Amino acid sequence: MGKLRLGVIGAGSWTVSSHLPAMERHRDRVEYTIVNRRNPEMLERIKDRFGFQKATTDWRDVIEERPDIVIVASPVALHHEQSKAALEAGAHVLCEKPFTIDPADAWDLVETARRNDRELLLAYGWNYRPMVVAARELMAADGGIGDVEQVTIHMSSHTRELLSGRGAYPMAAPESIPEHATWIDPDVSGGGYAQAQFTHALGLALWLAPELRGRDVFAFMSAPLDAPVELHDAIAVRFTNDGIGTIGGGSEHSGPDNERHKVDIRMIGSRGNFHIDLEREIVWRYRGADDNVTLPVQPGDGIYDCIGPVDQLVELGLGQGRNESPAELGARTVEIIDAAYRSAQSGRVETVPTLDRS
Repeated sequence: MGKLRLGVIGAGSWTVSSHLPAMERHRDRVEYTIVNRRNPEMLERIKDRFGFQKATTDWRDVIEERPDIVIVASPVALHHEQSKAALEAGAHVLCEKPFTIDPADAWDLVETARRNDRELLLAYGWNYRPMVVAARELMAADGGIGDVEQVTIHMSSHTRELLSGRGAYPMAAPESIPEHATWIDPDVSGGGYAQAQFTHALGLALWLAPELRGRDVFAFMSAPLDAPVELHDAIAVRFTNDGIGTIGGGSEHSGPDNERHKVDIRMIGSRGNFHIDLEREIVWRYRGADDNVTLPVQPGDGIYDCIGPVDQLVELGLGQGRNESPAELGARTVEIIDAAYRSAQSGRVETVPTLDRS
């Protein structure tokens, strides 16, 4: 088999600082076929820096090249149309988070991937970290903690300046600062912190407990600094299995802890307790005094990177590996976040729409 042909739609700041450097490790297996970005000057720089054969300001040109693998890293409002076109053209797709704004679009992409026998994976980098892979295995082993009855999710990250329109994300490529509209224009971004960051923590929790689906959601959101989108979220969820959960987090000030994310997830089940803390690097499951497991972890295991999804895109393109962040997981995440935004606006409990329940 020859090299996989790579297409990139939306080569923005995160693609330049993360996805493409991660892809460099696969130069012997991947051909940099075509890259898309709307800014022609930056597009040419990216083309030359990474050695793409072609560059275009029209994302449809990427689809016409019929690449084997596609990275979709455009603003979230465009993900559905672009990812669907890539899947239908025969590509495996890595879609940046957040997945979509509308749950119906997310479930449509689940079905599109199934129908075309292609894989769509989300850029949930933590799902591929060894610490998290081991945590999921622990949750699945011998019935895990049983039926999940209660979940507590906390996340905070250094997005205060970004989401208030006063600065950039600390990890952004300095030569390619993201356009503010990508993050703070609700028509483009779909919202603020819940879309920009909380998709990671929720995607992780729902991957650890795959039986959880949102049913009813109530949310408070706040936007200090006259921000156009929310910086902080407090969300309550009832799941379809009658378990309940609280989801809280928001935008920290930049500077401390080397800009490290704080993510802490605790679950209580019918058989025991589970805890994963990515900041303090803890994985623990308790099912009684004689079944009390703390997994060994390595320093730095909880630090975020998005290398895993890029590696897996290549493996899937070669017909190998396992998708640790599938479209179905992204859709379960989108439907809770969508209901949370509706609740924050209405002041009422909002119901998650009954879409794909397979």
